[in-house]
Amino acid sequence: MRPILVILALFCLQASHAQEDFLAKQYFNDGSFEKALIYYQKLAEKNPRRPDYLEGLVACYQQLERYDEAEKFLVESIQNGNTYPTLLIELGHNYDLQSLSERAKEQYEKALARIDDNPNYGYVIGSKFQQYVLLDYATKAFIKAMALNPNLDYNFQLARIYGEQGDIEKMYESYLTLISNGSTSKSNILRNIDDFISSDPANENNIKLKRILLQNAQKNPDILWNELLSWLFIQQKQYNSAFNQEKAIYKRDPGGTLQRLVSLGNLAMEENATEDAKTIFQYIVDNGYEGSIKLNAELSLIEIDLLDADDKKLEAVDKNFQQLMESYGYNSQSLQLQIAYANFLTFKMDQPDMAISILKKCLELPLNKYGSAYIKMALGDILVYDQKFNEALIDFSQVQKDLKNDVLAQDARFKVAQTSFYKGDFDWALTQLKVLRSSTSQLIANDAMQLSLLISDNSLEDSTQTALKKYAKADLLAYQKKTKEAIAELNDILEHHKGEKIEDEALFKQGQLLESLRDYEAAKFNYQKIITFYSSGILADDAYYALAELYKNKLNDPDKAKDNYEKIIYDYQDSYYFPLARKNYRILRGDAIN
Repeated sequence: MRPILVILALFCLQASHAQEDFLAKQYFNDGSFEKALIYYQKLAEKNPRRPDYLEGLVACYQQLERYDEAEKFLVESIQNGNTYPTLLIELGHNYDLQSLSERAKEQYEKALARIDDNPNYGYVIGSKFQQYVLLDYATKAFIKAMALNPNLDYNFQLARIYGEQGDIEKMYESYLTLISNGSTSKSNILRNIDDFISSDPANENNIKLKRILLQNAQKNPDILWNELLSWLFIQQKQYNSAFNQEKAIYKRDPGGTLQRLVSLGNLAMEENATEDAKTIFQYIVDNGYEGSIKLNAELSLIEIDLLDADDKKLEAVDKNFQQLMESYGYNSQSLQLQIAYANFLTFKMDQPDMAISILKKCLELPLNKYGSAYIKMALGDILVYDQKFNEALIDFSQVQKDLKNDVLAQDARFKVAQTSFYKGDFDWALTQLKVLRSSTSQLIANDAMQLSLLISDNSLEDSTQTALKKYAKADLLAYQKKTKEAIAELNDILEHHKGEKIEDEALFKQGQLLESLRDYEAAKFNYQKIITFYSSGILADDAYYALAELYKNKLNDPDKAKDNYEKIIYDYQDSYYFPLARKNYRILRGDAIN
């Protein structure tokens, strides 16, 4: 019985202590310093070696401007043998609050001197100085501790302090020391450095970082400095300069791969730096071994050639494809080549029959279910182009069945809906789309919702679905790259179905097609018309975003682009485009984007 009573007593004591701790902090956070003081006095008396309780008590005295009592308590604690060095800083801070700067400095110097006794004190002393924004003292503490014990590394803390002080060069040096020592991950450090640079190569901070990296590379020719220079050039969108660094890395690493160069080439493509991308991919082709990396680079070069291809260039691309087909042949490792050539024959040369033949031959290969699915998806796309809708539906449905719960299966289901839409089977399309509106892929879910609303909204008022059938025809023509015919079909809708719900859909689709023909003023007119007359419609945010992108990328009017991005940010926060609009708005405003 007696042991049980002891355990119960200990439990009650522990519960009481926990409650006092909670109440002390709660009252302090609520600004009830008199009440917090009572509890911190109890806690400090019971736990004279707990620095957090001692500091809590001192903070209460200071909030109540009872500085003499705070001083008395701190002095007694120090004289009674409490060796925790931060109490000296607390005493100095107490003097600072009374504008007794000389007495404060005396205590700060005493705290620094304690590092001589134990360099490991450097962290708590430096951190406490940081807490009170005594950055020069914090710097001295960290540097002194590292000098006394080379195993200590406070470069991260020093870098943050130098950044706060605006000493950018010392901040860079501290961060780079961390990377070169392997003390922390490179990605973590680069995220911190990224806050201080911009995409402008002439930015002062960018110039400083480049100079320091070049100096380090001269002193110690390590691949690390090439990697960091490449990273800096990429942030500045100087892809050719980054390419020079990546070449140096590749040449100096005998066992290295071309994957870094592939990533750089893809990034240059995404940023429309096509000449730089072309140079990078050509280097990969010239230096890569036979295999997927080299083949993908060759396909990327073809993709660049097709960006603005006339009939003569199309013939040259066709010959290039034929040579690649001869070199790589038909096998499971070159499916991307057959798919790319089939798409080229269909959408650029209007030769779907030959494309279908190539892909059906691929299906005779010993493929796994994913390889087979990729071929069937590409084959289905081409069958839709050729208006062989039923055959396309079979291929898409097979992928959907073979890869249940996979994102590719969801994509196949959407293609079933889209094909049914082109075919005029709107009810079956809606059935598929209802399932997809809860897709794990936000893009598929968004597309499914748009098409679903298009069908349902334009089936209620018009039971014959005349305008919807015309729109489906125009959409198919656009898919077949028959852009002018599609625009004409949409014009028919705009002329004969004015005021109907489908009008904003026709305006938006036509705007996108006009952009593809580089008729940017006409596209702008369409988007503005949607904003003016359909501001509460489902395409209003799409129109604002399309208009913003048009101003930013084609019409060279960043201020108007910002205005349209801002409209989405403030008025359409549930929009799919909200995060993109916010990011692009911040870039145009000059913010650092991580």
